[in-house]
Amino acid sequence: MAWHIKPNIAYILDKSLDDGISREEAESLIRMDLHSKETYALMETADRLSRQTFGLKGENHLHIGVNLEPCPLNCRFCSLTKDAGIFTEKIEFDYQQILYWSKEAEAAGADALNLMTTGTYPFKRLLTLGSRLKQDVSLPLVANTRDITHAEGEQLLAAGFVGAYHAVRLGEGRDTPLKKEKRIRTIQVFNDVGLKWMNCVEPVGPEHTPEEVVEVMFLAREYQATYSGVMRRVNFPGSPMEKYGMITEFEMARLVAVSRLVMGRVPKAHCTQEPNTASMTAGANLFFPEKGASPRDDQADTGKGRAKEINECRRIHWETDWDPGLPSNCF
Repeated sequence: MAWHIKPNIAYILDKSLDDGISREEAESLIRMDLHSKETYALMETADRLSRQTFGLKGENHLHIGVNLEPCPLNCRFCSLTKDAGIFTEKIEFDYQQILYWSKEAEAAGADALNLMTTGTYPFKRLLTLGSRLKQDVSLPLVANTRDITHAEGEQLLAAGFVGAYHAVRLGEGRDTPLKKEKRIRTIQVFNDVGLKWMNCVEPVGPEHTPEEVVEVMFLAREYQATYSGVMRRVNFPGSPMEKYGMITEFEMARLVAVSRLVMGRVPKAHCTQEPNTASMTAGANLFFPEKGASPRDDQADTGKGRAKEINECRRIHWETDWDPGLPSNCF
């Protein structure tokens, strides 16, 4: 059977491996029929680019949600907020618990630790946590916290962090109380002080237009993210975003592929969240097994809820012909 795709799409995909793609081209790829030959060709092209660039390395960065509380920032897609009404008391996982999760992940072959806090968590406490883990665990540390200054960026480095996750979320300023410009200033702080900037296009829902999604894809390229990728929004029970529904894992895989072509040769890895098989054949190679708090869960410890364990993530890597045993490309 002959395999032909539309000439204009073939042109975009052919040139993407060397010259990248434009915003208009990225938007056109997102608008393609989900089950067309062109979409499958898009996913194959992104997968081929990642396998050529990342050397078949499958990455696993353990995400630890350090605390949860009825957060007053009330981002509409987050379960850890006051308005969500799921968690009514402050919970902070103690150091021994965090250390246990960290050592367990290290023994299982994790490549990094991502430490996430809520927006009002004391910054000095995060620094102390990083300093202690740096002494007890050999894995690279990545902070996921509020917007920071240059001085605070230097403090993260001094505490042992090598990178920081930060995203301009879809709907920033509409579904969150935070300003996009402030988020971007923090990303510039990371670049200025020498912290590796980690990113994801998130949290994607059916209501987001191709133009919105592509804008944050190109932000990741402009500011040279160590990794980017795509996370879909997961609606917790009672979420104000439930009326919009959710995208499927296959729809997310298409976006992962577009994001991968946008990023070109810039990143050291490409992520998908939550872990799924489809995205592993569409340009992604990075998973986040999780412990502790999660903005997508109604369980205090998502490891007992919807999160995947690192061994399950490694199994999916092997099943999709990625090797989680190779050294990380990110650090």
